[in-house]
Amino acid sequence: MEPATQNQNFVHGLLQWNKQSNNRQMPWKGEKDPYKIWLSEIILQQTRVEQGLEYYNRFIATFPTIHELATAPETIVFKLWEGLGYYTRCKNLLATAKFISEKLKGVFPDKYQDILNLKGIGPYTAAAISSFAFNLPYAVVDGNVFRVLARYFGISNPIDSTAGKQAFTLLANKLLDKRQAGIYNQAIMDFGAVICKPKIPLCTSCVLNTTCSAFKSGLVNQLPIKEKKISKKTRWFYYLIVTYNGKQYVRKRGAKDIWENLYEFVLLENDKALPMEQLKSQPQVKAIFGKHPFEVTHISPMYKQLLTHQTIYGQFIKVTTAKALCGKDYEALTPTEIDKL
Repeated sequence: MEPATQNQNFVHGLLQWNKQSNNRQMPWKGEKDPYKIWLSEIILQQTRVEQGLEYYNRFIATFPTIHELATAPETIVFKLWEGLGYYTRCKNLLATAKFISEKLKGVFPDKYQDILNLKGIGPYTAAAISSFAFNLPYAVVDGNVFRVLARYFGISNPIDSTAGKQAFTLLANKLLDKRQAGIYNQAIMDFGAVICKPKIPLCTSCVLNTTCSAFKSGLVNQLPIKEKKISKKTRWFYYLIVTYNGKQYVRKRGAKDIWENLYEFVLLENDKALPMEQLKSQPQVKAIFGKHPFEVTHISPMYKQLLTHQTIYGQFIKVTTAKALCGKDYEALTPTEIDKL
């Protein structure tokens, strides 16, 4: 099949599917307010749609406008973000809201390059906002788009290589229906999410299967291809919930940290798992408790959290002591005060 014909078949089939069969519902879908689109895109970075939905609704209900977000106390915004992780996103969210509210008088930029220059926004997010809010002709290229294009056109370029990313971006922009950029971009992302899924794609009922290269050659499960395997660091976090005189000790994490300015209980971090007796003898424990005795009253199960570049094992250990801690970084607060942090 000629490339031009294959391109036309793809775009026509995709838009027909979107018009006739795409029932995927999301509160920001079809939205034209750039503030709401931007908010949804930032929340969905590194977050599943199912999880992001309630956060989006909560943010919009609390901060209906960018000015209300920009003027909100940082503690309130971070509390609302709690559970989403990747807190750099939240810091960038606040910084951008303040910039637009103060420097741009609350008017969201309406040009691709100006949107791209905002803090926390990369090419994908800039293309999404540009096309959805302003119908500017910029193709979105995310995991769904990589997968759909790799399979349909039989592309074996690794999607995580520089050359691969350039090739897919070039093709995505070539295919883009510039008259309805927002509709097309939403269609291809939805198609990747509900039809051309990573696992168990719905190939037999797919409207594009007669012209799909991967389906015809039996390579659906082999595409797309990734070049790199990310080596993950493994960390063990032991949190001591230390109670003294009805209060518990917490501290605020310092600057230049992934969890900057967030509060935590007494943390003992190690690069390997430690049994309780070995944990008690750690130098950090002696530095915090001094020579004063303490009693372990409860040990939680070991929890596991998978992040992009690291695996974290976490355990919570309840401890009581009759003496105040020696550690200067920690402050004693009541459980009610801790809930407000």
